[in-house]
Amino acid sequence: MADDDFTRADSGASATYPMQCSSLRKNGYVMLKGRPCKIVDMSTSKTGKHGHAKVHLIGLDIFTQKKLEDICPSTHNMDVPNVSRKDYIVMDISIDGFLSLMNDNADTRDDLKVPDGDLGKELEKRFAIEEQLMVSVMKAMDEEHVIGIKNMTS
Repeated sequence: MADDDFTRADSGASATYPMQCSSLRKNGYVMLKGRPCKIVDMSTSKTGKHGHAKVHLIGLDIFTQKKLEDICPSTHNMDVPNVSRKDYIVMDISIDGFLSLMNDNADTRDDLKVPDGDLGKELEKRFAIEEQLMVSVMKAMDEEHVIGIKNMTS
């Protein structure tokens, strides 16, 4: 009993859960090559002489948009990431490229960077002309990224 660690503040839930490969659906999420992906295409081959039907999965990494593929027997389990999405109000953008964000409960956070590429440029441009913005933040596998921008509605 002495080696139990109760110092963690999370619920202890895993970052993934198992799901049978044949139960996965297009537009759902799955772990491909260790990355959380959204399934964009899947096809099932017929059972062969010696075994199971195989499912061919094609997914896009939800953070990098890279295309990943995998083949799995339909009766085997695959890991599915726990994906959550939250909206935050953009309060400020620091000089070093971090966002100052506030959620619905008025809790603030300053640990997310402005996204790379066109999304980050658009965010900085719209913030510079003093538009009131909200960002959508997606979280999976202890990784968080801004994935979308929208105007705040009053």
